Amino acid sequence: MTTTLFGIKNCDTIKKAKSWLDSRNIDYVFHDYRQQGIEKDWLEQVEQALGWEALVNKRGTTYRQLTDEQKTGLNRESSIDLMLEHPAMIKRPILFYNQHYSLGFKASQYDEIFA
Repeated sequence: MTTTLFGIKNCDTIKKAKSWLDSRNIDYVFHDYRQQGIEKDWLEQVEQALGWEALVNKRGTTYRQLTDEQKTGLNRESSIDLMLEHPAMIKRPILFYNQHYSLGFKASQYDEIFA
């Protein structure tokens, strides 16, 4: 079973999650979706597990640069299309472990996941 951490390499939260995993000698693969891209099938699978509202990073500059029309018209379909076009709009990190997706990073959250 492969543990995969999805995100963008220069994100501070990704760095914290990687450091947490490294310090506990947990093997994982890092997938930088800005460099390696993402597939629509994968994003739909993650959305089904976590919900599109949770996946959209509304605090990021990418979201803030959307038009008012894009923001008010945001729904499952439009958010998936926008996240495919602008991967930085996806909240991160996304962790895939033991056939489950987890969003965000907190040490206590990872303590529970890997207990």
